[in-house]
Amino acid sequence: MRMGLAVDASCDLPQAFLQQHNIVVMPIAVKVDDETFLDERNPAEIQRFLDRQLGSRSHSAETEPCSVRQIENLFLERLVLEQDCVFCLTITATRSPIYDHVNRASFAILKSYREVRKQAGMPGPFMMRVIDTRNLFAAEGPATIEAARMIDADEPPAAIRERLLHVANNTYGYMLPRDLYYLRARAKKKNDRSVGLVSAMLGSALDIKPILQCHRGETGPVGKARGFEQGAQMLFDHAIQRVRAGLLVPAMCVSYGGDLAVLAQLPGYAELRAACAETGVMLTEAPMSITGMVNVGEGAVTLGFAAEEHEVRF
Repeated sequence: MRMGLAVDASCDLPQAFLQQHNIVVMPIAVKVDDETFLDERNPAEIQRFLDRQLGSRSHSAETEPCSVRQIENLFLERLVLEQDCVFCLTITATRSPIYDHVNRASFAILKSYREVRKQAGMPGPFMMRVIDTRNLFAAEGPATIEAARMIDADEPPAAIRERLLHVANNTYGYMLPRDLYYLRARAKKKNDRSVGLVSAMLGSALDIKPILQCHRGETGPVGKARGFEQGAQMLFDHAIQRVRAGLLVPAMCVSYGGDLAVLAQLPGYAELRAACAETGVMLTEAPMSITGMVNVGEGAVTLGFAAEEHEVRF
């Protein structure tokens, strides 16, 4: 059975990994003023977005994920002919309509694929499984990496689906923003009351940075630091502790909203690299998606891993 993977553009994994495993990216259109960027994890398009230095204007951006019809077309024109089973992994349904769009599209796809395959001389059924990673950005990575591993090992679809649901339920995502004013402006644009004006003013005045967690679709602050560098040190120290305690998927996924050379210089990151190397954990480093940057601001760090339930201490 030929099995494949599809993810949405907000999944922060390196382009080389996506290409190695032939992972299809469902694009997201991002409109800032009169400019449109097609977010499909193309490094050149990400660099174009950064080079434009849109800065504070990005908080007003409009994002348009793949519509139900576009997803139907992607599958019926391509994926049902290339694969016998496709696992579609999406950003958490609590923060985006993408999961709902893919689910709705699946009904039409599964109803129509037989004729498409028949005309191409391809017998046999086609399956698709939609998985909500229940997380964001870099933290969409662990489930995707595990799916790629299991597909390479030719595991049966039922076993893959069950395992991915378990990984998604036990993935911890973290985000460290640089600019709370930006975060508040974006939240206001999306009618999200999670970041208030008072907290933004207080954080900027005292240079307090929150460490935000996403787990099982729920997001909220779990720590705070005096300055971005201290926050990075705290976040990477926590990641090192989890690496040494053991992970459900031997991968630590990190993304940065800008030049990855800056990520490498942040306090604690060299130690995280060393800990991953010592324990055989794959460390993935990727530029944050354009979608991610317009939602949380340039210069933010996101990080994700899958682990057994544990107490979070910052």
